Amino acid sequence: MKLHTIAGALCSLALLSTAQAAPNNHANHQWTAPGQSQWQGNHDRGWHHGGRFQASAQLGPRPFWLVNNMDEGPLKEKLESCDIQSFKPTEFAIGHRGAPMQFPEHTRESYVAAAKMGAGIIECDVAFTKDRELVCRHAQNDLHTTTNIVTIPELNAKCTQPFVPADPASGTPAQAECRTSDITLAEFKSLKGKMDAYNPMATTPEEYVGGTADWRTDLYASSGTVLSHRESIELIKSLGAKFTPELKSPVVAMPFEGDYTQQDYARQMIQDYIDAGVSPSDVWPQSFNLEDVLFWVNERPRFGQQAVFLDQAAHTPENTSLAYMESLKAQGVNIIAPAIWKMLTLDSYGDIVPSEYAENAGLAGLDMIAWSLERSGPLANGGGWYYQSVTDAINNDGDMFKVVDVLAQDVGVMAIFADWPATVTYYANCMGMVNGR
Repeated sequence: MKLHTIAGALCSLALLSTAQAAPNNHANHQWTAPGQSQWQGNHDRGWHHGGRFQASAQLGPRPFWLVNNMDEGPLKEKLESCDIQSFKPTEFAIGHRGAPMQFPEHTRESYVAAAKMGAGIIECDVAFTKDRELVCRHAQNDLHTTTNIVTIPELNAKCTQPFVPADPASGTPAQAECRTSDITLAEFKSLKGKMDAYNPMATTPEEYVGGTADWRTDLYASSGTVLSHRESIELIKSLGAKFTPELKSPVVAMPFEGDYTQQDYARQMIQDYIDAGVSPSDVWPQSFNLEDVLFWVNERPRFGQQAVFLDQAAHTPENTSLAYMESLKAQGVNIIAPAIWKMLTLDSYGDIVPSEYAENAGLAGLDMIAWSLERSGPLANGGGWYYQSVTDAINNDGDMFKVVDVLAQDVGVMAIFADWPATVTYYANCMGMVNGR
């Protein structure tokens, strides 16, 4: 089927009739990788939201535009010829902070958009407030760039570094640093989420909250609803998706205020899922801190079985070796999530292939999750940080699918984080991977 025919078919999709979402199963489950939930016949699992049951993902035009932008070849032909009438949600697609290419990250609106695009798993990055409540923010100290806090005088005054205007005459940039731990949960809930950006030469708070990259958009940024961690759990559950919370590294000294330890923080995040009645098999807790992962493995083993060790470290002979990967596995780590570039390299022909890191992780029995697709801007100049190991093979946005294909088929990743999950949903459906790798 030609590209325009697929797009036309998508436009004609109608919502299915209202149905009851399947109840959560809280019994003990065996660990299963993302992408392996069952989708059968007319009983396909879909998104349950506000009483509606949506068994089809709504991809929009972007995946088709990316395919059209690809270099000619077998992969493009395969993706162009997908004979799919109804794209299904898949756990192979993870909503990275929701769908932040166009929606303010970690907001209700961003999570709903990710679910509608077929993300079977959605991420809440978890930080804590002054009154030790958990909220969804990418960093403990990003409120000045991801919310409107600097425009609210009484809250700006509570920031670690309240807004200071730029001095255009001297070229001195504006200053601000606002942390979740500067304010209470109630104060946090009064904020509005916005696109992650700022204007470094702003002379007013209103100017400072601008600066959105021209390849993103403020079209949907007028009413970003910020969420507590518990609210995110209820929302994501209602959308029919699963969970990958990331325990963020604090920027404050721990124990916070002398008695709130890192272990308290890690324990509290898991407790929120227990209190909400969420099965451990539906949760992939993450951290860049190996000690957090091992804490879950040892203290909360049912959740620790799917704990994810995030990795962005520069390659060294030690941390790419089979011995290192085997040591992680021996400690109880089952999943690592490296940045995209760590799993890829170029062969002597200039083709993208799995890196030694990826090969050794596979040999050690570790599963892998990739991050983060579509986090970079346009790929015409090599893709930037996320594609640094394969820059010479990247020269157009369609190359995104070339990267996805190697990650899926050759590296064998379990899932891919994406800022626009519809792209991964499209690939998974085209390749028959909705039910697994």
